[in-house]
This record gives sequence, C-alpha cells and structure tokens, in this order.
Amino acid sequence: MRRKLLSAIALAMTAVLAVALVGCAGDDYVPEEKSPQLEPPAIGESGTLRVGVDTGKAPLAGIMESNRAIVGLDVDIAAAIADELGLKVSITDVGSDAASALADGTVDIVMGVNQSEADGSFWVSQTYLPTGIALFSTDPNAGVPTADSGATFAAQISSTSAWAVSNEFGASSLEAASTLIDAFDSLKNGQVNYVAADAVIGLYTAHSQEIDVYLSAMLSRVGGYVIGASSDNAELQTAISQAVQNVVDGGMLSVIERKWLGTTLDLSNVPLSAAAENSSSGSASSTSVDSSEDEESSDDEQLDPDAEGTGDQAEGDAE
Repeated sequence: MRRKLLSAIALAMTAVLAVALVGCAGDDYVPEEKSPQLEPPAIGESGTLRVGVDTGKAPLAGIMESNRAIVGLDVDIAAAIADELGLKVSITDVGSDAASALADGTVDIVMGVNQSEADGSFWVSQTYLPTGIALFSTDPNAGVPTADSGATFAAQISSTSAWAVSNEFGASSLEAASTLIDAFDSLKNGQVNYVAADAVIGLYTAHSQEIDVYLSAMLSRVGGYVIGASSDNAELQTAISQAVQNVVDGGMLSVIERKWLGTTLDLSNVPLSAAAENSSSGSASSTSVDSSEDEESSDDEQLDPDAEGTGDQAEGDAE
C-alpha cells in the first residue's frame, strides 16, 4: 500500500516536472514565455544553455540502451536550470575532463563535479546534491554499527565503499559483491546487515530494484556535487547560482530526486560512524579514499527514468 501511494505521488509530481520542463501538448495549455536571461558572450549559443555531463556517472548521467539518449539526475536538473534562465538545454557528454570542456568552450557549464575533486581551475557553484559513503539497511532502527558489533556489510568489490568498510570494521565483516545490485540483493535476503555505497548511487539502485532502505550512517564526511563554469564568466556564475537556488527553493529539485531516488536526498541528519566522526573533527581521516580505488558503478542498463512508474525523462539536446 505504501509503495503504491509513493508511486502515485511520484507520478503526480513528475507530471508537474514534465509540464515545467517541456510544456504540455494539450490545446488549452500555453507554456509560460520566459525571456532569456543570458546572451552571448555569457553563453556560447543564443537561446541555449550548453551543459556537459559525464555519462560514466550514472545515475547522474548515463546513456539509455534503447535509444542512446543521455538521461539522468543531472540532465533533469540542467533542464530545470535552463528553464529558470529562459533557455533551451543542450546536453553533451564531456566525460571526466570538465576543465578541458570549459576551457575550449565546448559547453557553458558542467554538471556532476565532485566538490572534493575541484582543483580550482574553474569556478564552482554551491552544492546541489549531497554525497558521501553511506550505510543502508532495511531496518529503520538499525543504528550506527561499531567495530565490535559483529555487523556484516556488502559492498561492490574494489570500490571506495568496500575499502571504507574493511578499514573501519575489518575485512572479515565485508561481503564483496560483483555489482551493487548483488549487494542490495544480499541485504534484501538478510545475508548482511548493511550495504555500503555512495549515497546517490545506493538510493538509485535500491529504488530501481524496489527495495525499501534506510540511511543508517555515513562512513565519510558529507560532500556534494557542484556545477562548474569558467572562472572569467562572472555573469554566468551569478545566473547559475541564482537558478540553482530557485530550483531548490521552488521544489523542483525535490521532484527530480524523488523521480530517480524515490526520496529527497538529505544527509545532514544521518549520523556519522566513528571513523567519519574522527575525520569531521579534524583528526587524520581513517576513511580517506585511496585514488587507486574504484567508485561504485550503476549499470547503464539499469538507468531507468521510469522506475516506479514515475513518467518520462527530459532527454539531452532538448529543443
């Protein structure tokens, strides 16, 4: 009953999103005409916000197997930002090299930049999505495990989350899974107490597999994803900052989060594990990420904008 209610709410909210982003085909509906707030040279193409994404970062962005369209959280958020600015949106896969895409003028902004990885070579916005290594449980009262609790964990093999579990709770507590889907299956079947995963990727995976989970703890300090733009483009920086704030304050970000993750994403009240507490207090971090470790991945074939029947996704290169 609860899942049906959530699906109904999500469907209704996505309908609102669809109207806001792409208009309505009905004869009686006339979409609001917004004047463009930016023109060249603040943007590279008149009437269009050119947005770079990394399609290797599902569910932020990925490519649908069925039609090769670029879809994801960042695509929807970019469309909402462009709408705030009275612009169309064009989505380009720039891979992981955000700095080069901005420097050569391929795009106006890049989405999905991890705040902790920004090197100062370009301007970054305020955080629009939080992130961090989280522990998921099917028990709302699971609480924060300790090193001597005997808790067991599943995580994708060779990921930063698997490394964090082994570091804090011991390698014997970890069940290394081939994929994150396998890890959540182990949780669903009661084989482990927790799944460790990036908060965004974990919520998306559980939602797409129709597994009800709860955020029990953070194994790392909470960071976030930011938008990048050229350091020399003050007009664009100001406009993007205000548009992001409007998308957040107006509730559109919550609609997009519910569509992809099944819930809004708020990590501010999720308790920290002992190691994360120590890291946050300024001591040497025992959960610092080794750059040789791999991030969790969300299988592109699982990148499904219609999870839970939530409606259609705004595609890249929207006209």
